[in-house]
Amino acid sequence: SLMVDVTGQTRKEKVILPSYLQEKKPNTIPNKKIEDPVAGKVSISSLATRQDLTGFHLIPPQVTFGVLKEGCTYATTVVMKNVGVHFSRFRVKQPPPYTGLRVMYTPGPVAGLQVELEIEILAMVIGGKDTGGLEEVSHDIEILTETETLLLPVKANIL
Repeated sequence: SLMVDVTGQTRKEKVILPSYLQEKKPNTIPNKKIEDPVAGKVSISSLATRQDLTGFHLIPPQVTFGVLKEGCTYATTVVMKNVGVHFSRFRVKQPPPYTGLRVMYTPGPVAGLQVELEIEILAMVIGGKDTGGLEEVSHDIEILTETETLLLPVKANIL
């Protein structure tokens, strides 16, 4: 029960569930549904009544690099999990070069599994003006799937 903690005592504060358990999908833009005769369909009678049989979740749903040293390259991994029953394809719209971001992944269908996206950032300061020694980089990486466009917010501060 969420009402008691591990020791059996009543909780003093409410438990906040992650968004992927709350059935909410933050940072998504639905696409127009196009029927693809080649897409993998699963015909299981127990799933015939469900409507939403496709979808991806990003774990974590956002990336914060923190304070980075200028001229260095940093990387982190984001897991893109297929929570639907159909295999689905995706592609990543690479960020513009001035952001210093790059996404590396293996293209192909994700059939009921997960795929890792490696987010790499080259910490560089653009512009010659003095910003007090700290410049903020913020960009939403677009991941285009068959049914929606996922937005992965990436933030960093470059020293």
